[in-house]
Amino acid sequence: METAHPPKKKPRLLVRLGTFLVSHSVAVSVLCCLAGLLTLLLLPVLAKNTYVSENALMPGSANPTFSERDVREADGLVEKIMSLKSMGGETGIELPRLIAQHMADVGAEVYHHEFHPQIDQFHPLHFFSCTSNGRMVLYNNSCVSAGINSVGIARASRGDGKESIILVTPYNAEKLEVSDALSLGLGYSMFAHLSRVSWLAKDIVWLAADSQYGEYGSIAAWLKDYHNPTYTDYPEKHDNEMCRQTNSYDSCDKKNVFNIFRRAGTMAAALVLRVVDNLEDSNIDTLTIYSEASNGQMPNLDLINIVHFLAIHRQGLQVKIEKVGSLLNSVWLKFIGELVEWTGKVAVRLNPQWRFGIPAAEYVDGTATLASSLYYQALGVPTGSHGAFRDYQVDAITLEFSPRTSSYKDIEQSAFLLRGGRLIEGVIRSINNLLEKFHQSFFLYLLSAPNKFVSVGVYMISFALLIAPLPISAAALFSSPNISEAKPGDTTI
Repeated sequence: METAHPPKKKPRLLVRLGTFLVSHSVAVSVLCCLAGLLTLLLLPVLAKNTYVSENALMPGSANPTFSERDVREADGLVEKIMSLKSMGGETGIELPRLIAQHMADVGAEVYHHEFHPQIDQFHPLHFFSCTSNGRMVLYNNSCVSAGINSVGIARASRGDGKESIILVTPYNAEKLEVSDALSLGLGYSMFAHLSRVSWLAKDIVWLAADSQYGEYGSIAAWLKDYHNPTYTDYPEKHDNEMCRQTNSYDSCDKKNVFNIFRRAGTMAAALVLRVVDNLEDSNIDTLTIYSEASNGQMPNLDLINIVHFLAIHRQGLQVKIEKVGSLLNSVWLKFIGELVEWTGKVAVRLNPQWRFGIPAAEYVDGTATLASSLYYQALGVPTGSHGAFRDYQVDAITLEFSPRTSSYKDIEQSAFLLRGGRLIEGVIRSINNLLEKFHQSFFLYLLSAPNKFVSVGVYMISFALLIAPLPISAAALFSSPNISEAKPGDTTI
C-alpha cells in the first residue's frame, strides 16, 4: 500500500521575492542604480520652499534700532585698526589690547584667552587621531607664540545668565586687511549696541578670534576651555619650561580686563561674521551663508530661514550659498534641465494641477548647489569656523558679507555696515525670543537654494536605491552554485 506524501508547502511570498531578486541580481542591480540616479537628478525638482517652523522666532516683527550712531562707532574702530597697521608695530599684541579696551568701554566683562596652535584634525593623516592636550605645536623644531582671543560678555538686562548668544569675528593680526578691520568694526558696533538695549534676555558673548593659526583652531580652543574647565595649570607650565617662551602680553592688560576665564551659560546659537571683497561685479551687497559642520552635521534649518528672510525682505541683500561652479556650465546638465522644463509644460497641459516642472536655469543652479551640499556633508569637513560649535550641539552658521564694491568708500561703507548691523540685530532678536533650543525644524536636509531644501525623507529614497544592489549582489555571490567548498586535500595560496 502506497503511503500518501504530504503536499509540498509553498514558500512564503517574502522568501519567493528574495529568491527572485537573488536569481536576477544583475538585472535588479542595474535597475536600482538607474532608478537611484534618476531620483537623484530629480531632487532639485522635488525641493520645497523653506519656512519658519518655530512661531516664537517671529523674524521681522520689530523694527531694528541699529542706527548711524552705531555705524560711526564701527568706523572709528576701523580707522584705529588701520592706523595701527600703518604704524608697523606688533599688531599681534596691540590689536587684542585695543579690542579689549573697546569692550571694557561699553561696560562688558572682558578677558583674554590664550591658546596654542593645534594639529589640524581635518588633515587626512590626523582625522581619527585625538588632538594634543593643549600643548604647543613645534614647527621646524622651534616653538611658536601663543594666539590671543579677546572675549567680552554683555550681561542681559532681562536675563538670568543661563543662556547666551555668541558673536564671532575672526581676524588675522599678522596679515591684517581692510576686510578684517570691517569684520571687527561690525562685530564691535553690534556688541556695543546690544549692551544698551532693554529687550535682551540672553547674554551676548563677543569672541574676537585670533586666526593667525587658522579660524577653526582658535574658536575650537576657546570652546574646549568653555565647556571643559581645567583646574590646574600644569600643561602651561610644562610647555613654558619646554619651549622657554615668555608671553609678553601678560604685562599689557588694561584696566577692567581680566585673566580669569568667564562664562555666560548655555549657548543658544552662534553667528560667525566675516567681511570679504566682492570678486563679482554686483550692484547689491551680497550675503553668503555657510552651514555645513564637521561629520556632515547641519544647524537647525530655522536658523538659516530667519537669516534668509531678514536679508531678503528687510535689508535687500542678495543671499547665496556655495555651489559647484563646474556644473553651472555643464552641457548635459543644461539638456536635462530643458527636458525637465519641457516635461513640466506638457504635464500642465494635460492636467493644470500637475505643477512639478521648473525652468532649466533654475534646475542647473539647484543641481550645482545641491552637489555642493552633498559633497561637504559626505566629506565631513566644515565649510567654516562655525563647525566648531556644532561639535558641542550648538547651532551656528557663518555669515560672509561682500560689499557691492571693493573700494570701501566712506558712504558705501557706512551703508553696508548699517545693513549688516540691522540684519544681525534682527537675527539675534529672533533667537532672543526662543524659550528653548532650536528643535522644530529639520536637522537632516540638503539645500538646493537659500530658500529651497530637500528633506531627509526625500533624498533617502535615492540613497536606498543606490545601495540596494550591495546586499543583493552579496546574497547572490553567497548562494552561487559555482562556488564550491574546498576539498580537504586542497591548499589555498
